[in-house]
Amino acid sequence: MFHCEFGQDGCERAARGLKSGCRNIDMTDDVTDWTELREFKAVDMTKSFVLSWDSESESLLIDLDLYLCPEHAFYERPRPAEKACFRPALLEFPYCSSLEYAVGKTDSLSVAEAAGALGLGAIAGLRRVGEGRYEITGDFGRVEIEAERPLLRLKGPIA
Repeated sequence: MFHCEFGQDGCERAARGLKSGCRNIDMTDDVTDWTELREFKAVDMTKSFVLSWDSESESLLIDLDLYLCPEHAFYERPRPAEKACFRPALLEFPYCSSLEYAVGKTDSLSVAEAAGALGLGAIAGLRRVGEGRYEITGDFGRVEIEAERPLLRLKGPIA
């Protein structure tokens, strides 16, 4: 796995009690599937698609084509040419301090550079793998994120 952090110094990480540098993440403690997280009520992440990865103000931003379930407040019956109700959305991981993914090189990258290098495509899964640690998998591979609890927001006006 490849590890990269925000910032040139470890001051913010040290202030939050986190160590800087490379390390292995233990994937066995406190695992929670996305279906059990309140942010993802009435959506289906496994039918959603990642359209882009970005970072801004120490947050990891994932642009999504989000599948809404019929019980979602903004669900609309699909139009004749559509198969399901999809809406543009933004999945934000605030205060993202680390982003890890499998690559064939070991160059140090910032979170912004790493986000720009990630691929797009269907989401296979999302889970919390420990306090402040998340894993998202899909056509783009496996990505491990250290951040605050994610925020999921629909984008733009709903027509």
